Amino acid sequence: MTTPDPQSPRPDASRPEARDRIYRSPAGIAGGVLLLLLVGWLGFDALVSGHGRTPWLALAGLILIVPVVAAFTLRPAVYANEDRLRVRNPLRVIVLPWGKVASLRSHYSNEVIDTSGTKYQLWAVPVSLRARKKAARQQQQGGRGREGRTSQFGLSGFGRGAATDAPSRPETDQIMDDLRELAEARATAESAQGEVTVRWAYEVMGPALAGLVVLVILLATS
Repeated sequence: MTTPDPQSPRPDASRPEARDRIYRSPAGIAGGVLLLLLVGWLGFDALVSGHGRTPWLALAGLILIVPVVAAFTLRPAVYANEDRLRVRNPLRVIVLPWGKVASLRSHYSNEVIDTSGTKYQLWAVPVSLRARKKAARQQQQGGRGREGRTSQFGLSGFGRGAATDAPSRPETDQIMDDLRELAEARATAESAQGEVTVRWAYEVMGPALAGLVVLVILLATS
């Protein structure tokens, strides 16, 4: 679902800043592209063939809808390096030095909690309950398979089954494990200290608000 950048190096004093491991949701990106194509096709058709106020309404709708769809599908990403975790959510960008990360929690959503207790959701690493149930079933089946091999051969994991004994985990849970390991390893590093910063995504909110205002005006004066 989400994949880290395999080229991320370990910290090196000769480098001013370590490269990020980047986590994104391919399913979210694919869904966003499809939605944008659909919205673009409908909007373009209304602009070209519409009459009266229809083209203007279509234009205002595009200005409103396109940034919102892009923000919630294409924009989310999580960047992690040796010094900090940067969370790019639909409407905010949160930068947390590892020294300020208290925990990374997975339940119905994946969240990072800073030392003040503030929670930030990781939009780019969504929880898949279906994947968790599938992994649990595979683990149960693997356990029964190991029991069968033990009774038949007298040695658990004998033969070809040994390569599949390790229980599988959903990919997003593995990502959270990696982030927890990095947070624990770097929590006390001098370069991983600092303050948590939060920046609103005005580049998304501005166009969407402008489109909404124009749309409301057009509808109110129709």
